[in-house]
Amino acid sequence: MDLSAVHAALAAKSYSAIAPLCDDLLLQAASRGTDTGDWPYAVHLLAHLHLNDLNSARFLWKTTPQEAKDARPELAAVWRIGQCLWNRDYAGVYAAAQGFEWSPEIADFVAAFLESYRKRIFQLLTSAYSTISVADVAHFMGMNEEDATNYAMQNGWSLDATTKMLTVVKPKVKTNQKLDASKLQRLTECVFHLEH
Repeated sequence: MDLSAVHAALAAKSYSAIAPLCDDLLLQAASRGTDTGDWPYAVHLLAHLHLNDLNSARFLWKTTPQEAKDARPELAAVWRIGQCLWNRDYAGVYAAAQGFEWSPEIADFVAAFLESYRKRIFQLLTSAYSTISVADVAHFMGMNEEDATNYAMQNGWSLDATTKMLTVVKPKVKTNQKLDASKLQRLTECVFHLEH
């Protein structure tokens, strides 16, 4: 089975392209009856997690041969991350990802997943809270309190050192108004009638 496209996507750090690519290749292999014994299940599973597609990740896990699950500790480690995501165990996601010695092939992908996940969680915190404790931010972000405080403050949040509470700064929403010619014409006519 030719997995060169998957390896090229990993090398190019095109992580968002890997899940659909793997899905297509696995479907082609299944339709041809090709042996999938050397299939990169860990990469495929992590690709779905990277896209936050937990349903596809669970389906892939359920359809992965038991022999592959038993023989590949890296695959089981990726699945532990998936389980933590499914259970909303925020600290567990970081512990599972950082508590395994990843192979060189997948180590950068795991690091990119964690960075993406951390940004996604930070955006959720930003939209859900106006103030939040440093301890809670540290828990959700998988950091110690000092690093979590620094991360939040670098993103514009402010710290009340006495209460150890962070004040969330919501990003300003930019709205682009598009005026087409008919709207501009009606506005001009309205202004013209008001002036006369």
